Amino acid sequence: MPPVTKILLIANVAVFLAQQFMGDILVVWFGLWPLSTSFHAAPGVPAGFLPWQIVTYGFLHGNELHIFVNMLGLYMFGSEVERVLGSRRHVTYYFVSVLTAAVTQLVMSAMSPGPPYPTIGASGGVFGLLLAYGMFFPRRMVMLIFPPIPMPAWLFVIVYAALELYLGVTGTQAGVAHFAHLGGMLGGYLMLRHWRRRPSP
Repeated sequence: MPPVTKILLIANVAVFLAQQFMGDILVVWFGLWPLSTSFHAAPGVPAGFLPWQIVTYGFLHGNELHIFVNMLGLYMFGSEVERVLGSRRHVTYYFVSVLTAAVTQLVMSAMSPGPPYPTIGASGGVFGLLLAYGMFFPRRMVMLIFPPIPMPAWLFVIVYAALELYLGVTGTQAGVAHFAHLGGMLGGYLMLRHWRRRPSP
């Protein structure tokens, strides 16, 4: 496994284990809260948006299934993408996807005010990796988990993006930051376009 992918996997698992011992306090301080949010999560425990949350939210997860799916995607797609990009560009690419996913989520939460809730998970970065995988290896076959249907990577990316857009617009799957996933893809796409215009020396 390439080094950056390995470090990201270890970091995510370590933070998830820390969550099991420290409870919700990590989400209060490091989850991504909507802008201008300020309230008390518990007596004497203020909660709200803080600048570092646009990165730290990507290392927190809600439950075992959440982190398993994200880490599976990080391993499957991140390893191959890192081999193409190299470790330095891979770090940049991953965190650009995480950041653009966070910005997208902040914009959407500002446009749809409601009860404040934190966004957590590495999905924004993973969706960026998924896009890069589809662009680098468009004809490789990828198997859906459910239903188990094989399809080329380029089609897999399009299907997932269309599904996220549909679920986000219709609000069918509440509690999932679908537009953040699309934001991660968009950030990754823009980063790849930028690099194509300015190749490595």
